[in-house]
Amino acid sequence: MSELNQINTSEFRLTVEQLAYSYGQKQALKGISFQIEAGKFCALLGPNGAGKSTLFSLLTRLLIPPQGKINLAGYNLEKNPRKALSKLGVVFQQPTLDLDLTVLQNLKYFASLHGLHGKTARLAIEEALERLNMLERAKEKVRALNGGHRRRMEIARALIHKPQVLLLDEPTVGLDAASRKAITDHVHDLAARDSLTVLWATHLVDEVWSDDRLIILHQGEIIRDGICSDVTGQKTLAATFQTLTQSEAA
Repeated sequence: MSELNQINTSEFRLTVEQLAYSYGQKQALKGISFQIEAGKFCALLGPNGAGKSTLFSLLTRLLIPPQGKINLAGYNLEKNPRKALSKLGVVFQQPTLDLDLTVLQNLKYFASLHGLHGKTARLAIEEALERLNMLERAKEKVRALNGGHRRRMEIARALIHKPQVLLLDEPTVGLDAASRKAITDHVHDLAARDSLTVLWATHLVDEVWSDDRLIILHQGEIIRDGICSDVTGQKTLAATFQTLTQSEAA
């Protein structure tokens, strides 16, 4: 197995090598490895309990892996965590917004955490909101927004510091079908237009496009990795996913 420092990091923005993690006797991840290039949308598809949230906790350093390596935009997460995390934007599954502040106030606070102030912060916030078609709602209180617009705002917040890698953990949970499609479309567009590397965790097959990179995670292991249409062949993704996860569980 090649070392991370031998990998062309200009090509791969996110690299995971032999990553493992256990909760006591329960092994949540079993030595998984994958790489994602710049400008690629990669869907991480897995049923509940597959290990998706554990992986995200490791990628964001909420958990420290006892085994494996993580490289973000050319920086080893263990050896240079500040630099690595500065290249990362994250949208967690649970909302983390202050409902009684406006969109702008929420984003100004987050910008300050990244050392952005004054005109620099204002321009970064405006750009991020415009990319998500949210600029006209900047002065509205978050409480007044619907679920889809709150999620767009969280994505905008994750883009303020111009990350190179964007992680989204089940970002459409609780949204209706139209809102889920709109958010999925927006994030695909961000990857293509801004050369952003996206890892989108979901258990919903309709959020994966046929030309997406697809990683299927089940019981802590990667059981398929490739372009979605290649993985499914003549079958639908729903049928493929059901067959794979049932057969692996048997």
